[in-house]
Amino acid sequence: MNSSPSKKQITIDNKRLSYLDIGTGPVLLFGHSYLWDSQMWAPQIECLSQHYRCIVPELWGHGDSESLPESTHSLRDISAQMLELMDALSIDSFSIVGLSVGGMWGAELALLAPTRVQTLVMMNSFIGYEPEVARAKYYNMLDIIRNTQAVPAALIEQITPLYFCKDADKKHPALFQGFATSLENLEPARIESIYRLGKIIFGRRDTMDDIENLTLPCLIMTGVEDTVRPVLESYLMHDAIDGSEFIHIPNAGHISTLEEPDFINNQLKHFLGKHLK
Repeated sequence: MNSSPSKKQITIDNKRLSYLDIGTGPVLLFGHSYLWDSQMWAPQIECLSQHYRCIVPELWGHGDSESLPESTHSLRDISAQMLELMDALSIDSFSIVGLSVGGMWGAELALLAPTRVQTLVMMNSFIGYEPEVARAKYYNMLDIIRNTQAVPAALIEQITPLYFCKDADKKHPALFQGFATSLENLEPARIESIYRLGKIIFGRRDTMDDIENLTLPCLIMTGVEDTVRPVLESYLMHDAIDGSEFIHIPNAGHISTLEEPDFINNQLKHFLGKHLK
């Protein structure tokens, strides 16, 4: 990914974390998906930065961020690092817009700093345990990647469709192929961070244990064709979080921000507009 003029870096736990800082207004802290980077939010940043200050960190080992710090062992650790970023920017209150693991650490951050997080959006995410069969499958994939120090072609064929709607290779060929190419070109220096972060994500704790403490305005959105984080998981979160809103994202899989950007932008504008005056 090419560094943009808006991209900045901060040292946290002796590693450089890369982030975008675009726009002015109420602050939105974005969390991207595993194996992606801040570009995943490009359509939303273009839209929302006209009214909000968009802070978009890149996960360790992703984008222009350095490798995962040795002291990082859980999503709680990552949420604390993101709070450190907010502290360094002298941002007291903010909202979180997270997709996939971004929603997972976003929920942990809302629990960690309840007086500072104003609203929480969790898209294509699940904050309960990873189902056992899925966890075993993902761990096996991670072991293969670590052992080969690359993402083998057969694995790229398995992983790529997981992130999109059905027939995405025909509906969104550039998006589909672009992601496959990024996996093919994954730098060996990133492998260990990708491996460790994957173990953290798929071995996460059951945050549903604390879900009654999420009393802030919550919006849950899921692509109806997401196979990684199926709609049923979002129903479980919606039922458990008092007052939360739930929206189906039509024609979308996991990376709904790029598959259905206009729909996502409209829903975010409506939700944030209601709660951030």
